[in-house]
Amino acid sequence: MLEIRNLHVQIEDKKILNGLTLTVNDGEVAAIMGPNGSGKSTLSYVIAGKEDYEVLDGEILLDGQNLLEMEPDQRAAAGVFLAFQYPLEIPGVATMTFLKAAMNAQRKQRGEDELATPDFMKRVRAAADKLQIGQDMLKRALNVGFSGGEKKRMEILQMALLEPRFCILDETDSGLDIDALKIAADGVNALRGGERSFLVITHYQRLLNYIVPDSVHVMAAGKVVRSGGKELALELEANGYADYRSQAA
Repeated sequence: MLEIRNLHVQIEDKKILNGLTLTVNDGEVAAIMGPNGSGKSTLSYVIAGKEDYEVLDGEILLDGQNLLEMEPDQRAAAGVFLAFQYPLEIPGVATMTFLKAAMNAQRKQRGEDELATPDFMKRVRAAADKLQIGQDMLKRALNVGFSGGEKKRMEILQMALLEPRFCILDETDSGLDIDALKIAADGVNALRGGERSFLVITHYQRLLNYIVPDSVHVMAAGKVVRSGGKELALELEANGYADYRSQAA
């Protein structure tokens, strides 16, 4: 379970999060929606441990452990995974080399043995087939020359291989056509389960037609201002964020 308590965050003396409180239970898919500038992506970065963000107050607890006391690699080993809105291209780093290094680094942090190459290859191929990721993609440098949909599928592949405890999807639907969105959503839905939770950040209902949330939370002015069930996303789609922008003002 992830529990965020009274989180206040700033960057370069600009306050972004203002007492945000949120709980995501085991097995829950929680959606975060809200107008631009409400702090949604900042929240994802702070959970994952991105530099430059100054936490002024509050706690982020994953299974009782305070993530704010951990380095980013320790958070990853504890089970935090962030899928970026715009995955980076990394020229010169082979996709398979990256995947193996990431998996073994986490296993080392947890005191587990490294994966033997045959076992690693078997896991990658099985997960890649489910996401319609061809061998040609796996042979290229990480994300280099990939389409938007291919980059997002590659991140879902990483998530499937690393088997995180808590997954953050930061506007995964950004730049995806409907076919790519369905493939990515199918990959996410295949990972849903009682021991894994998701925080899905999005502007639009469209994504939530495919990754159906258990709860929806509206952010404005750096905090959660309303929570509800999946029907809240439909209400936001119909009415927009005007009421919440006025609250922020």
